[in-house]
Formats: sequence, structure tokens, C-alpha cells
Amino acid sequence: MTDTHKVVRPSILYFGTPVVLLSTENEDGTCNLAPISSAWALGQHMVLGLLSESHTARNLSARPDLVINVASPDLWEHVERLAPTTGADPVPESKRAVYRHERDKFSAAGLTQRNSEVVRPPRVSECALQLEAKAVGTTPGGGGRFISVECEVVRVHADERIVVLGTHHIDPDIWTPLIYNFRHYHGLGPGVGRNFRSETAGAGPAPRMSNA
Repeated sequence: MTDTHKVVRPSILYFGTPVVLLSTENEDGTCNLAPISSAWALGQHMVLGLLSESHTARNLSARPDLVINVASPDLWEHVERLAPTTGADPVPESKRAVYRHERDKFSAAGLTQRNSEVVRPPRVSECALQLEAKAVGTTPGGGGRFISVECEVVRVHADERIVVLGTHHIDPDIWTPLIYNFRHYHGLGPGVGRNFRSETAGAGPAPRMSNA
């Protein structure tokens, strides 16, 4: 079989990652809202990738409460409105050419606050999946340029329309996250199969694994 691969040097490696909006608490008790595209789950924990100089990182280092609001494809324009903004004032010198300070991120994005139940920062009402969480650990990386933040999810809010009736399962045939794919926004296509551990009906039977 002919190998058609070539060596490339892409400027970013976001090869299809979910977009989440992080609600954190500012020093004065107001809320900061920031989109990120480095988030993944391990059980009831989430790991977030943040720039170490970001306003969100500074907030979490002092106040560990946050909400991980998982965006859906229909919210991409709201996410993009937030993309060139920062809660930092003054704006860090390295960001000034591209970013502007925005105090009221919810208004700037055209999104609605909803009170949380366990943590202090508010949830994003328009997001069908909202994870109240607490930052429990931080690991530096990239020569100090970024940090990985481990978060413990303490409460999950899901729009009833995406929950399988009579269960606590999210229906993957109804719910789809907003995907950041090499700086373009995408949704998921139709399901092609399901993992053998799936407890919900999905796109066809669980695949039979070959021993070959």
C-alpha cells in the first residue's frame, strides 16, 4: 500500500477537540467567562489546558470554583464573540495586538447567567450540559507557557431533552458538542458505532472486536 503521508508542521494541534466555556470568579466577585478548546474527562474529573498568563488561570489559582459549560454547535457564534476578549485589565502585553479587555463577558457573548448550586460562578443557561466543578490540582508545562488544571466535577446539569428518559445517561444521538477542528468550528456527524461498555442505544450494535 502506497504511503501518502508527508511531514508537516502545523501551528496548532487541535485535531477535533470540544469547546467549553469556563465560568470563574474574579477578585471582586464578578464572573469571567472564557472559551477554551483543551478539555478532556477522566471519570468524574476534567483536565483543562490553559495559558499560564490567562485571566482564567489566575482566577483559579486564587478561587478554585468554576463551571465547565459545554457548548453545542448552534452556539459557535457566541463562542467566537468571546474569542478576542480577555478579563485581564490591563491586557497582557503579549495579547494586546489581538485581544481586548471585556468586563461583562456574558453580555459580550449574548449569553445568560444562571445561578449554580454548589459553586460560586454562574452557569451558562444556553449550554445544554453544565458541569459545576472545583480545581484540585495544577501542573505546569511548555516551559511555563501553559498549565494543566485538574478539576473535580461536583454536580452535572443536563437539559432534559438530551437525557435518555428514566436514566441519568446523555443521549449521544441527540446531544453533540461543538468541536474545534484546526481553528474551525464543527459539529459531530451521525454516529457510526458504540463502545462495548455503552449503556444506551446508539448507532448500531457494539462492534465485534477481531482477534486477528
